[in-house]
Amino acid sequence: MDHLHRTQEILGKLISFPTVSADSNLAMIQHLADLLYDAGARVEVFRDPSGTKANLFATIGPQIDGGILLSGHSDVVPVADQDWTTDPWVMTQRDGRLYGRGTCDMKGFIASAVALAPLYAQMATARPIHFAFTHDEEIGCLGAQALAPLRKRAA
Repeated sequence: MDHLHRTQEILGKLISFPTVSADSNLAMIQHLADLLYDAGARVEVFRDPSGTKANLFATIGPQIDGGILLSGHSDVVPVADQDWTTDPWVMTQRDGRLYGRGTCDMKGFIASAVALAPLYAQMATARPIHFAFTHDEEIGCLGAQALAPLRKRAA
């Protein structure tokens, strides 16, 4: 399967997780953790104090300071009172475009980064590649604020 099709496959699954900020993102984070682990990453999941949300930090490559950080947030804005013509939690392809909540912000980026993780695992020999996927960006970057002190070495 080529990278574009793999990205679309992952994106369809990510869209199916209704990760509105008021709700849990645990299922999506666990899915991403599994994909990255399968690609050879060292994966850490950090739950928030409520236990209903989590950040993910994963690394491919050598265990040294620095590297490249690919970062995105898992939450999406609510769909209530919006005029969707399709189910926002099901990826729909129409006229060469993909539709679904979070397709552009940020699940599309996350899907593309994770789809390429196996390739990164082959390439990351001199510097590590880190993945940071956080919760609650839409309501104040709460997940990133919690993750930053824990993962300073990726900066």
